[in-house]
Amino acid sequence: MAGLAATFGSGAMTNSIDELEYTDLILATGTNTTENHPVIGAKVKRAVKKNGTKLIVIDPREIDLVKYADIWLRQNPGTDVAVFNGLMNVIIEEGLYAKDYVAQRTEGFDALKAMVVKYTPDYVEKISGVPAQDLKKAARLYAQANHASIIYAMGITQHITGTDNVKSTANLSMLCGNVGIEGGGVNPLRGQNNVQGACDMGALPNVFPAYQPVANEDIRKKFEATWGANLSPKPGLTLMEIMAGAGSGAIKALYVMGENPLLSDPDLHHVKKELQKLDLMIVQDIFLTETAQIADVVLPVTAFAEKEGTFTNTERRVQRVRKAIEPPGDAKTDWEVICGISNKMGYPMHYGSAKEIFEEVTTVTPSYAGITYKRLEKEGLQWPCPTAEHKGTKYLHKDKFSRGLGLFTALEFIPSNELPDQDYPFLLSTGRVLYHYHTGTMTTRAKGPMERCPESLVEINPADAEKLGIDDGQMVKVTSRRGDVKAKAHITTKSAPGSIFMNFHFTEAPVNLLTNPALDPTGKIPEYKVCAVKLAAA
Repeated sequence: MAGLAATFGSGAMTNSIDELEYTDLILATGTNTTENHPVIGAKVKRAVKKNGTKLIVIDPREIDLVKYADIWLRQNPGTDVAVFNGLMNVIIEEGLYAKDYVAQRTEGFDALKAMVVKYTPDYVEKISGVPAQDLKKAARLYAQANHASIIYAMGITQHITGTDNVKSTANLSMLCGNVGIEGGGVNPLRGQNNVQGACDMGALPNVFPAYQPVANEDIRKKFEATWGANLSPKPGLTLMEIMAGAGSGAIKALYVMGENPLLSDPDLHHVKKELQKLDLMIVQDIFLTETAQIADVVLPVTAFAEKEGTFTNTERRVQRVRKAIEPPGDAKTDWEVICGISNKMGYPMHYGSAKEIFEEVTTVTPSYAGITYKRLEKEGLQWPCPTAEHKGTKYLHKDKFSRGLGLFTALEFIPSNELPDQDYPFLLSTGRVLYHYHTGTMTTRAKGPMERCPESLVEINPADAEKLGIDDGQMVKVTSRRGDVKAKAHITTKSAPGSIFMNFHFTEAPVNLLTNPALDPTGKIPEYKVCAVKLAAA
């Protein structure tokens, strides 16, 4: 995330997946790891069961990992900053922090220390609902581990304070000297297989590949020379800013690749109106998604097994993708389609293969400079890998941070944008289930996943269901200030009293009709995890 880039250089995992199996402690926050990242989830479970790794889970839902946890902090949704400040309050107050590390490798500690003073366990309990004694126990457990790893996912980032939440994980990790060591670090688990690779290649509005700022003149000149074109120093727009631009008429055309905003974006009624105002919408995808159905032009492209190339996974590992089958019909690879359009528009792009494009990548992307297809033949390499002799980097920031000293950020707790009230007394959070992937573009077309999970369910706590007279399996109507959806009730203690949970995979119950488009001011990520709703039998 942008908020962490100043200290850590990118939004990548600082450490490696395998290190989770052999570390002393794992703190999992805002990540339903066993369902969203099942391979990593299996490693976490194995670490606990076989290697005696301690596990702290911070999550409003009773996720599967709770069964393996030494302690579970069930915070009220959206109170993460308060919880992290409370953990640091205890660690500093009891002198458990890494004093030498803080003195030699960081700055901003005094401001952090002064700010967390008021976040006593009792004060944090009032905000978050986490019992003061549990907070103290978790703080001591984390601080006393020699190597402690933090893993997080979108339960941390999809809030109006998402950037603050991420910075809080960095604060805690640095406070105990856990960044720059094996088995430590701050490790965001990416949502899809090549999200890391897309970010590495500059699919962000403010950077070129390898997080090189577009505003930096020297960097811009390097890319202008390579690409033979004039490049703007002005950062582009984020996803939600693009939607607003379409709605206002500032943006006339939109080119959507492998994304399905008509199911994945918040406040879908509004998104559809915005998209319909465009003069032209092009969708490039492997299936006719909900978004493709309203497009002016649909470009069919190849799936992962029908093309050559590389993916970069969540631990910064660049891996080869090999063509296993021929694509159907006239489907072309994404790069061939882009090159074809570019050539027609007057900017020549004459690449012969994915390998040729990757070779250009290595000339302008310092962290990839030492990686070649030949080196990737047998196994992947983790960037940074600056030279052909370099073996890749297992964990980042061993001797220093990319900015020099690690920066502590003093952060006050800010409540969520929309909280339950008399009219909308329940709190809705959204997420995934094990058997489906994102907007179900692929998985809802597959027999196996649909047999295991054929529909969206509304998870309701038994106490709430009893009050409302709702039975398991009964159809219920969930309404927010933006819309309503109907789905079957699933009565479960996974959701806390006063909270409900829905997945966003199914077009039949498009939960993002309900969600709040309020944005994090820095990361511009919507607050998918907290919105106020009412609930009734349908």
